Amino acid sequence: MLVVSRFRVDAGERDAFRAELEAAHGLLAQRPGYVGGTIGRNLDDPTLWVLTTRWEHVGAYRRALSSYDVKLGAVPLLSRAVDEPSAYEVVEPGTVLNVESTRSLG
Repeated sequence: MLVVSRFRVDAGERDAFRAELEAAHGLLAQRPGYVGGTIGRNLDDPTLWVLTTRWEHVGAYRRALSSYDVKLGAVPLLSRAVDEPSAYEVVEPGTVLNVESTRSLG
């Protein structure tokens, strides 16, 4: 699975944010099921940053977010992400996709 987290960062916060994002990425990268990831900054709008991570499956990602170190050192930063869906299934030839359905009743 693929997770895309986008952030809006004021120019004056750039250096501190980058250090925090690198640290958060490092914590996530230590968790079981982590496959890879990158940090990026938009070429046309340098206030827009992205953290992409790849995971073996959604359970590995959710367990990573539940770990003490990630809750303490990464979740506060991740909570600053643009409010939009961030988890994606990887679509490759022949991939059976998740069934589209409501995930909650209310």
